[in-house]
Amino acid sequence: MPQGRVTVWHDSQCPLCRREIALLRRLDRRGSISFVDLHGAEGQSCPVSRQEALARFHALEDGRLLSGAAAFAAMWRAIPLLRPLGLLARNRRVLALLEAMYLRFLTVRPRLQRWLR
Repeated sequence: MPQGRVTVWHDSQCPLCRREIALLRRLDRRGSISFVDLHGAEGQSCPVSRQEALARFHALEDGRLLSGAAAFAAMWRAIPLLRPLGLLARNRRVLALLEAMYLRFLTVRPRLQRWLR
């Protein structure tokens, strides 16, 4: 598995994911995040099934597997510009709100993906 404080698995075949990961790569100037393509050879390092990894965002932070909003928050904490938002998400109420928003996003994601193709 690639080295970095945070490891995230992403879907390089999703146009929405590609755009988001490209932006986050640019923001991660310190190289704190290891971005792993689920469709590449390293994608097999994901500790959840491929189907689950493609359905929901996952990250590994300090040896702890996170998914959904918690995974995004871990990634934000690794990027100085987004760190305040990631730290705020450590509050359980804030994280619960972000998770509710993420679950809503998952319902519209297929339409957004079609629109971006």
